[in-house]
Amino acid sequence: MTRPEGESEGADSPIPLPAGHAAGSPAGSVAGPAAKPRENLVHSLHDEVLARLREFIVEGNLGPGARVPERLLCERFGISRTPLREALKVLASEGLIDLLPNRGARVRRIGEREIVELFDVMGGLEALAGRLACERISDEAYAAIERLHHDMYGHYLRRDLHGYFTCNQAIHDRIVQAADNAPLSAAYASFAGRLRRARYSANLDANRDRWGEAMREHEEILDALRRRAGAELSDILFRHLRNKRKAAADREAAVPALGEIVAGESA
Repeated sequence: MTRPEGESEGADSPIPLPAGHAAGSPAGSVAGPAAKPRENLVHSLHDEVLARLREFIVEGNLGPGARVPERLLCERFGISRTPLREALKVLASEGLIDLLPNRGARVRRIGEREIVELFDVMGGLEALAGRLACERISDEAYAAIERLHHDMYGHYLRRDLHGYFTCNQAIHDRIVQAADNAPLSAAYASFAGRLRRARYSANLDANRDRWGEAMREHEEILDALRRRAGAELSDILFRHLRNKRKAAADREAAVPALGEIVAGESA
């Protein structure tokens, strides 16, 4: 199910310390023979902060154009500003936020024309990936996608949008991986981050059941992939992205400019 505005799963609890780092231990100390080197602990914390911050923004806790409230997020995640700002740099490179010189960061607002153009490019990339995947995918890789699909359907029945979207994105990523084409994978990754929030919000379309429509399209995707029907899967994926494009553009246009769901917070 979708969460109330401003809420994110587990967001009120601090990010757990990586294994081997006991709470209250001196900086750099280890706890037992399984402890990791300090640099690995720092890397693990960075990955955790990045994942939670990305999820927080993608799931609409901050509206398009909203200021990123650094102090509030540090308190929410139980971290200092240093790991938060490092994560913000990564999200800026992914196209989710804009860094403002000496003024913090804002959630990047995507205009309607840009959404149309980006989704068309993504549709083309996924269409090509589907065609190549049908030529190259192994039985094991297909079985993994099939399991993700069934998991996704379970989340859909429970109206768990967070779980559904996680599986959904994993399926699209696995199809691109199965295409086994490095330039295609690189191009896909460069656009995927910029559209992640828009793809999530498309399922919230109030004017029609886009979520149910997307689930039916994924049934078609799985069936074409099972039959290794490359041309058919290519067409389905392009149409899937076109349909999502319309819902995403409508959602983006409906949100007031600079509307902040988390308000009253200075950077």
